[in-house]
Amino acid sequence: MNIYGVIGWPIKHSLSPAMHNAAFKELGIDAEYRLFEVKPEELEDFIINRKDVAGFNITIPHKVKAREVLKNKFKVVNNLSYLYYDEMSGAVNTVKRNGDDIEYCNTDPAGFRHSLANDLKFKTKDKNVLIIGCGGASRAIVADLGYSGHHIKKIYLYDINKEAVESAKRQYSNLKNKIKFIYNTKEMLELKDEFALLVNASPVGMEERDERLAAPKELLRKELYVFDLVYNRKTRLFKEASALGCHVADGSGMLAAQGAFSFSLWTGVPAVKVLETMRSALNKALS
Repeated sequence: MNIYGVIGWPIKHSLSPAMHNAAFKELGIDAEYRLFEVKPEELEDFIINRKDVAGFNITIPHKVKAREVLKNKFKVVNNLSYLYYDEMSGAVNTVKRNGDDIEYCNTDPAGFRHSLANDLKFKTKDKNVLIIGCGGASRAIVADLGYSGHHIKKIYLYDINKEAVESAKRQYSNLKNKIKFIYNTKEMLELKDEFALLVNASPVGMEERDERLAAPKELLRKELYVFDLVYNRKTRLFKEASALGCHVADGSGMLAAQGAFSFSLWTGVPAVKVLETMRSALNKALS
């Protein structure tokens, strides 16, 4: 039996096992997907030495550090769908082991792209996008919107964490003509009519008692598309946007899609064959 899994710290909250194990069962594949609690100081040892694990996903807080460990020793997965996403995002979320060799990539941008088109049905050409958050989730979105032929007009980025902003500036130094940083909510509201899509890529609203709004309510209008990457609950942003008649989607579609793309890289089974099974299992786990 092949062992797969997801590494993170903490990791008990992850719903990935429900998705992947449902797909293994559906296809009759003798494999199991497990949770691996890996502390930051244990990350490199796990990546290099856990040869009993045939493949694994990487989640918070390891995605950026994992790429630093992998990029000078191993090769990116030879698949045009993901070939440059690790470099564009500065992060890795999928590792495949072949004996002593390792391949890696980031399927998060492709997962976002799939959900944006199929769940939110948003057309990106010549549109302006506001992304709240400059962390790992935001990197995946910019990696997709900024580079992959979407023809986005402008990407606006906002984060209250100044270190995250400075890190994002360094990461996207080659996208200066396409990215603009917003430094306060006053500036954000002055530009509110410019935004066609609002993406919450911050953790605001993720916790059960967190009823903060990820963005000012004044930004919301009926014509706005709102993509809230939080998937474990309906956030206040999601509820307020829905009540105003905005086009809305949560992060469950992106989670299922990136998982299906990882599953395909490990098993050779086309992602489209397992996506509905994985999404159904995810929805059941969330209910």
